[in-house]
Amino acid sequence: MYLSRETRYALEALMVLAERPADAFVDSREIAAEADVPAPFLAKILRELARGGVVNSKRGHGFALARPANAITLGEILQALEGPGLFDNRCIFWREECSVEEPCVLHFRWKDLKPEIESHMSRLTLAEIRPT
Repeated sequence: MYLSRETRYALEALMVLAERPADAFVDSREIAAEADVPAPFLAKILRELARGGVVNSKRGHGFALARPANAITLGEILQALEGPGLFDNRCIFWREECSVEEPCVLHFRWKDLKPEIESHMSRLTLAEIRPT
C-alpha cells in the first residue's frame, strides 16, 4: 500500500485542527503554516476532506473537524483522499500485471494482510494517532 503526499499533508493539517476547540474554524493558510505544508495544495486537500465529511468548511471562516477527533477514523480519512479502492486488489508494488495467475513475490501474503490492515485503520481514530 502506498499513501500519497496528499494524505501525509492531510494528517498534519488534521492534527492542527484536532488541537483547536470543536467549533473553531481555522483559515487554510493558518493551518498550512502550523502544519508546515504548502498552502495552495492544502486548500485542495481540505476541500476533499470536506467532501468526504471529515471536516466542515465555512466560507470566509475556514475549516474545522466535522466531529471530535475520537470519532474520525484513519479509514475514512484515507477513503476521502485515496478513494474507496485503496484496499482492493491493488498490488503492494503497484504492478498492473500482478494477479493470481502472475503473482508478485508478496501477492498471497499481501492478500491475507490487507483485510487486517483495513480493519485496523477503520478502527484507529485521529485522536489515537495524535502525538500527546
